[in-house]
Amino acid sequence: MIRILALVASLAPVAALAQPHTGHSHAGHGLPPAQQMGHSPGAAAAAPVQPGQGAFAAIQEIVEILEADPKTDWSKVNIEALRQHLADMNAVTLLSEVRAEPIDGAMIFTVTGAPPVRDAIRRMALAHASTMNTVGGWQFTAMQIEGGATMAVRVPAAELAKLKGLGFIGVMTRGMHHQDHHLMIARGDNPHH
Repeated sequence: MIRILALVASLAPVAALAQPHTGHSHAGHGLPPAQQMGHSPGAAAAAPVQPGQGAFAAIQEIVEILEADPKTDWSKVNIEALRQHLADMNAVTLLSEVRAEPIDGAMIFTVTGAPPVRDAIRRMALAHASTMNTVGGWQFTAMQIEGGATMAVRVPAAELAKLKGLGFIGVMTRGMHHQDHHLMIARGDNPHH
């Protein structure tokens, strides 16, 4: 009797999968596979969805976009350039030293680091300042200095507390241009033109 119950219990999931599929819904598309199947993220049957490292995940996302686009010109694609940019982002975010100095209606961020970090700071700060200058009424001025770069950010008076709260790295994250920027780098385009 126990064997029969065990056999029936083990076949129940298979029988459920064999049922005809009606009322197909696209609601789960775009979700991780485990969630598309109706499993909760912590369920035993769930498959891992995180690739284990942020830069790897960003590259994986871009590669998937490029592979899905039939217009991708693979002769121009440069994933290595994207990897180098993500390494710059990592260095600036985690390894730079930042000194913030408030001035009338603005903040001046002095960002420095050892030679590899210094170079990443210069590339990131100058590019961000040119991309974001005047967006939302915020004015950016960046220049190279010994050991890195300075970035002066002038904002409307009502946003000065926000600027101080964000600090340098918060300011660097503003603007949803980063994802498009990464795609442009990977496609072999120059995102700063």
